[in-house]
Amino acid sequence: MDSALRIIEADPLNAELPLELVDQAPDVGGPCYVRNHFGIPRVDPDDWRLRIAGLVDEAGEWSLARLRQLPARSVTMMLECAGNGRALMSPPIPGTPWALGAVSPTTFTGTPLRDLLDRVGIGASAREVVCVGLDRGEVAPGRVEGYVRGLPLDVTRSDDVLVAWEQNGAPLAPEHGAPVRLVVPGWYGMASVKWLSEIRLSDEPFHGYYQNERYVYVGEPGTPDGTPVGHIRVRALITCPTDGEVLRPGSVATVRGVAWAGVDPVTRVEVSTDDGATWEDAALGPDGRAGADREGPAGAADARWGPVRWRREWRVPDGGTHIVVARARDAAGDVQPLASRWNALGYGNNVAHRVTVRVGEE
Repeated sequence: MDSALRIIEADPLNAELPLELVDQAPDVGGPCYVRNHFGIPRVDPDDWRLRIAGLVDEAGEWSLARLRQLPARSVTMMLECAGNGRALMSPPIPGTPWALGAVSPTTFTGTPLRDLLDRVGIGASAREVVCVGLDRGEVAPGRVEGYVRGLPLDVTRSDDVLVAWEQNGAPLAPEHGAPVRLVVPGWYGMASVKWLSEIRLSDEPFHGYYQNERYVYVGEPGTPDGTPVGHIRVRALITCPTDGEVLRPGSVATVRGVAWAGVDPVTRVEVSTDDGATWEDAALGPDGRAGADREGPAGAADARWGPVRWRREWRVPDGGTHIVVARARDAAGDVQPLASRWNALGYGNNVAHRVTVRVGEE
């Protein structure tokens, strides 16, 4: 695991990316947060096989070498845990206490799942793609579950949904799902099944622990109980200034950060330096256009899911303590709330980010 990460839990291993690194470009070897439900499976890539079964014309097993012979594609994206921001909810919620670092800009490389399924032949009655990981463990005393998720078949028809074997130009690390994982851009990370071992096509929606008992919204105002967690909610993070930073009176400070969303792209980021009393638009990307900074590393075929960098210049007052707030809006009109939308499992908390700064001498 990258030493830049901050360990939140040791067993199972869960670690955050520091906020100042969330603003990084997804360069080769860049760190990525780690989310695990159980211990990390250790898999020999030479022995590993991906089983494809169910409502397909040609069920069988695929080796890593065979998969790598298929046409490859790279996708730059913001990978975010559904529980990112759980620790900011009140009253407190059981579960991994993520602050704001369970997100990372990253680039995955692999073959589009749709191409693989087309090669094996999709049965006429198939409606659901069930993805099975090798990780499993006890979820309650005496109850052992594996990590299994289902996706509607139409979701998997996107070119950007990958069966991936590389991350940031290098083979997947064990903690990130080696040798092969699923990647579903625009969805929270629970959809991107790690240590992928089986893909099974079905004519019925999948029901399982991580489909119906976890990764659902419960107790959230305005959201029916049991609504599945799905697309990423729009969010902006402030990476500069940092919380508690001291600014020089009369200076011009650059308030900057990164924003992202799910299916609908970010169209606007607003910044307040008076805890939400007034707002001003930030410039998006290097030339002020939404998405203008969404370029992945060389060879990335699609960066539409990647970070949008934003900035706003601020003339620092002569003194006092100030609360800087950022909120993003997407093309569907969704905007970050100024207060957390509490729910019993702590998912989807995209409350507007606040940092407190003090004006004065160091």
